[in-house]
Amino acid sequence: MNIQPTYPGTAEEFLVWNEGREGKREFVRGKVVEMMINVSRNHVRLATRLLKQLADQLGMDHFDIGSADFGVRTDDGIRFPDIFVEAAGGSGRDLATDRPLLVAEILSPSSIADDFGPKAQDYLAIGSLRHYLVLSQDEPRIWLWSRDAEGGWSGPQMIAGTDGPVVLDGLDVTLDMKALYTGVASA
Repeated sequence: MNIQPTYPGTAEEFLVWNEGREGKREFVRGKVVEMMINVSRNHVRLATRLLKQLADQLGMDHFDIGSADFGVRTDDGIRFPDIFVEAAGGSGRDLATDRPLLVAEILSPSSIADDFGPKAQDYLAIGSLRHYLVLSQDEPRIWLWSRDAEGGWSGPQMIAGTDGPVVLDGLDVTLDMKALYTGVASA
């Protein structure tokens, strides 16, 4: 007998259905989408260093800063960005946030089109979001979208090399490109 699994139809159903399952997936436009589970050492290094810089500058008392295991609600479903920042709060049992202030994705060969296309579209539609970052893991290069005081988006601004900082005005954070990329990619 062949038993067909029933897939979730809403973001809430997806969060419950996905909890405790092996592998990674997102819920996008009503569909369950399988995600890459193996990442490179450069990917891990960048994610860890970005998370550390954000935590060091923002502090953990007023902000929740996390990684790809916690969901971000979009108008079209649930995404799992590599890094997110939100104001502290919410229930300890929450499986996703609907109020991120920053979302960051680290490029991989299989994610380039998605990170600059549908994911960017989904993230930029979130009302609370102030910054969206896309980081290259092959060279010191970051693309930054920022929301201004009137709610409009600028970007992507491309920052290349390790000489200059990446200023996140909406969070009063300055990222050190050299600290992010030393030993990760050639300058």
